[in-house]
Amino acid sequence: MKVIETKLPGVLIIEPKIFDDARGFFMETFNQQKYAEVGIKEKFVQDNLSFSSRGVLRGLHYQNPNSQGNLGSVVQGEVFDVAVDIRVGSPNFGQWVGVNLSGENHWQLWVPPGFAHGFCVLSATAYFNYKCTDYYTSSAEAGVMWNDPDVGIEWPIEDVLLSDKDKIYCRLKDISVEKLPKYKK
Repeated sequence: MKVIETKLPGVLIIEPKIFDDARGFFMETFNQQKYAEVGIKEKFVQDNLSFSSRGVLRGLHYQNPNSQGNLGSVVQGEVFDVAVDIRVGSPNFGQWVGVNLSGENHWQLWVPPGFAHGFCVLSATAYFNYKCTDYYTSSAEAGVMWNDPDVGIEWPIEDVLLSDKDKIYCRLKDISVEKLPKYKK
């Protein structure tokens, strides 16, 4: 597998090794030993799968406490996947990275604990699969406004379909620091 570091330390793009032949392809989607060797040493405790249509935007979500890291990939379709550093005290606070993940490129995005995460669907439909390092905890669930002008994510779509919950998240600067994860050196 090939690992690409992003401008946000700890956020990684993983290009798995694909074995193609006349029958199709084979790939390892996760191998704890290999991922630990590239710095992803967290234990995964929950897998999630979402199905969405073009224009659906999910995010920007995080949990605090019980911060979740996630390793995401697209089984079918294409999404623009985003990580935002929201760790209080981080030198990269408020910065973001985004990457297109698809069933064609088989890439994965590692979003460490302490980051907000979101994605939008670029294809007609998409199946997005992600492994989490902590369990979903409804009382810890929170989010940042998907189009926060201070963060400035350059979403590749204009008309988005949001959940009622995602519509009411506020700007990062308006979230109390007590409700945000802390940066650990």
